[in-house]
Amino acid sequence: MNFVPRPLDRIRSIKLKLAILMVASGGVAFAFFNWQIGWLPPKTTITAMVLALVLSQVLAHGMTRPLREMTAAARAMAKGDYTRRIRATTRDEVGSLASAFNQMAGDLGDADRQRRELIANVSHELRTPITALSGVLENLVDGVEDADPATLKTALQQTERLATLVDELLDLSRLDAGAIPLHKTCFALSSLLSSAVSEAALVRGVTYSVSVSPPDASVVADRGRLFQVVANLLENAARHGPAGGSVEVFAEVRPGEVRIDVCDEGPGIAPADRVRVFERFTRGERSSGGGTGLGLAIARWAVELHGGTIEAVGAGSRIRVTLPTG
Repeated sequence: MNFVPRPLDRIRSIKLKLAILMVASGGVAFAFFNWQIGWLPPKTTITAMVLALVLSQVLAHGMTRPLREMTAAARAMAKGDYTRRIRATTRDEVGSLASAFNQMAGDLGDADRQRRELIANVSHELRTPITALSGVLENLVDGVEDADPATLKTALQQTERLATLVDELLDLSRLDAGAIPLHKTCFALSSLLSSAVSEAALVRGVTYSVSVSPPDASVVADRGRLFQVVANLLENAARHGPAGGSVEVFAEVRPGEVRIDVCDEGPGIAPADRVRVFERFTRGERSSGGGTGLGLAIARWAVELHGGTIEAVGAGSRIRVTLPTG
């Protein structure tokens, strides 16, 4: 696209542009009055134009200061420093630009912090199963251990943990790209919950119970995504509950909404963490149970795709999913 250059585009100083503007407008005004009146005092004319130029430079210095600060801050941002902010006291276009610049700097700083945290957390999560798997394989190769079912099961569990992390990262990338549409169908709610519980029972030694009201309730949703939500909540509940404990699933269809509660016997979620626990790589105060910190974030994303909400409610360990019936 070709842009037509403006008359003052080649001048790099705004103050110089304002000076030219003052001289040009003043010259036209004095020429007009000289043409109408026939004569103007030369000294008065020159003095007035000089005073106008000096005043324009004094005022322009304060007007252009935010722009100079933005230039310096932008150069600092190019080197990774997102802490600089512009002092915006005016209500004109420059003030609006400064406010927008500060907002952009804050957003970029948050994005850079999240990127660093993502790299650090992924590196940490990958290191644990890789180290364990490497140790098992080294023992097998060196003949320290035999390839018995127990040893192979340990290696399989670490491989499955790696696969789970990779799947969560793929879902996370799809979440950011918005590349997964919903495929809604009508299905029995009890069938979905029973399938999720059956799969979860194979992995952890926890007792599960399911209660649906009414028992023949149906829901219109993306079955795969809703299954993923329930599976993540069951895994989270089993991980943070006591060994050999129980996890209860309550589902109820109400006018206009479907409510699914997953409860465990763990210590619960601190009130300060009940919102933050759904952020990426956040585990609240219950970090001792392991996990990637992505499950609840992915669950929230899938629920919000359906136009619903997910929250930690009550004083205990209860996660509630609320979906619209439509």
